[in-house]
Amino acid sequence: MGRLSRYAVLLLTLRLACAVPPLLAKKKDTDNPASTASEQKRAVHALNRLTFGPRPGDVQRVMAIGVDQWINLQLHPEKIDDNALVARLENFRTLRLSSKELAENFPDNQLINQVKNRKWPMPSDPSLRMIYKVQLARLEEKKERKQAARSDGAALPSPSNPAMNSSVANSSMTNSNIAGDDVASTATAKADFDNDSIAPSPAKLSAEEGEQSRLREEHQSADLEVRQLASLPPDERFKKVLSLPPPTQLTFGDIIRGGKEQDFLQGMNPKQKETLLAMNNPTGVVTGELMQAKLLRAIYSERQLDEVMTDFWFNHFNVFADKGLDKLMVTSYERDVIRPHALGKFEDLLVATAKSPAMLFYLDNFLSVGPNSDQALGIPANPRGWRGRFPATPRPNKGKRPSGLNENYGRELLELHTLSVNGGYSQRDVTEAAKVFTGWTIDKPAEGGGFKFDPRMHEPGTKFVLGHKIKPQGEAEGLELLHRLATSPKTAHFISLKLAERFVSDDPPPTLVDRMSKTFLKKKGDIREVLIVLFRSPEFWDDATYRAKVKTPLEFVASAVRATGADVDDAQSLTRQLSNMGMPLFGAQPPTGYSMKAETWVSSSALLTRMNFALALANGKIKGTKVEVAPL
Repeated sequence: MGRLSRYAVLLLTLRLACAVPPLLAKKKDTDNPASTASEQKRAVHALNRLTFGPRPGDVQRVMAIGVDQWINLQLHPEKIDDNALVARLENFRTLRLSSKELAENFPDNQLINQVKNRKWPMPSDPSLRMIYKVQLARLEEKKERKQAARSDGAALPSPSNPAMNSSVANSSMTNSNIAGDDVASTATAKADFDNDSIAPSPAKLSAEEGEQSRLREEHQSADLEVRQLASLPPDERFKKVLSLPPPTQLTFGDIIRGGKEQDFLQGMNPKQKETLLAMNNPTGVVTGELMQAKLLRAIYSERQLDEVMTDFWFNHFNVFADKGLDKLMVTSYERDVIRPHALGKFEDLLVATAKSPAMLFYLDNFLSVGPNSDQALGIPANPRGWRGRFPATPRPNKGKRPSGLNENYGRELLELHTLSVNGGYSQRDVTEAAKVFTGWTIDKPAEGGGFKFDPRMHEPGTKFVLGHKIKPQGEAEGLELLHRLATSPKTAHFISLKLAERFVSDDPPPTLVDRMSKTFLKKKGDIREVLIVLFRSPEFWDDATYRAKVKTPLEFVASAVRATGADVDDAQSLTRQLSNMGMPLFGAQPPTGYSMKAETWVSSSALLTRMNFALALANGKIKGTKVEVAPL
């Protein structure tokens, strides 16, 4: 690639991150709105807001269809053929599995421990059995290291414990009034103690060196075997790995990660690839494929508005994928909860998130127990359908689950999901809302179970939330509260404001938000109808809005790849670039999710990171992503 071509691509890519402040925007066009220049500007604006950025030729295609007709089509994604994207996602088998299947095929340490303790059966499938055996070997190795560390610590005090050394010194100083010989002997003993702490004994040093030497030999031997196996046909290569003993497979799994895996996995089918990658980190395979799929959807989906809205709602109802079992639940959360409701009714989306195992686990509501519930009081379950409580003497709950009320979901439901932080609720409302949702839990969470209402965990009695009386009716109490919140004017305003911030500007006109709010209430939370009002508004098409938004790292990376027409064979490198930019996919820890405002993403270091990415993309330095400069 020539220097001039690289420079042109670099400028094109960087321009995608730029925002023209409203004060610098051009004066309103006096041309006929139907003119070519005006229509082209509308097409560019629509593509920048409703998609992850225009691709080469997109502006012309939108103009040929008509901007308004194209927007209407994007509002009905079911009418858009997206088979090209489906083909790109075909190899990601985890995207089609249920949480239960993911838990069985990509076990976490909790499930492996159950197998170890014979509480869960070892799978019969050879490839799956290998994953379990390698993880068992990994646990055993970790246990041996801990035992060795404890043995060394018992024999000799740790040199890194300054408190212990300090206590010895203080002891010597305290006894300074004893006889001189005793003082000298105490000082000598302390010196010997310190020397022993800093310098290991020859026997210990020899043992450590021997262990390190053994590990080096094992690693070198396994590394040689990896290179030899790489020359075999894919099926034979896979069968050979299956036949290795678990300790060797363990070392093998460590070796093929870190960039070497792609060469070794070349030619294998999706299940074979996932199996070998799972030897090193089973749950990492699930989250890794989910991240790649999200980026590929943003880049290649023809249903761009649907992808933008799915990203918007995931941030609104954020779940941190790296929290425990959520690693295996987020796939279903995005696929079965967020995506199907992205352009539907808000109340349906709200209920779906409230019942989602991913949300229940993330905000700990699956552990929330009413203080006066049967479980908290230790009252046994009713036998044979007998109605009412036993008149038994309450006894402490001796189960593994805590008996406390958890307010996490109740607080985020009011503050982040519906009314907003200024929604006029009190701490009592949070507590009462938490009581309403006691018993909303997960059936066998470690096994990937679904939503379950447990009446024994539910707080009995009447609740009062936001001045409304909620009568005792079990699970239906939660549905009643969700309905009240979904139809609240404050919720309508908050959701409309956030949508306007995403599609118009970081500080959208209040008049637009008010019109959207009225439509939200009139159309019973129909998200598509609210967006129609937004996209047809003069505020959306105003010159002050044109190029007034700064892209998030996800939007920047996706739009850069789309603008250059790059072909992505492997999206892993691109997901790592997003982590470098401070936006690892599904990696927002707080319930607020990732911000879509410029203040979060505009800084000198952020700009430098984006420039480095643009330069790497223009020079073909992003592994798995090919850019053809000639067509540009």
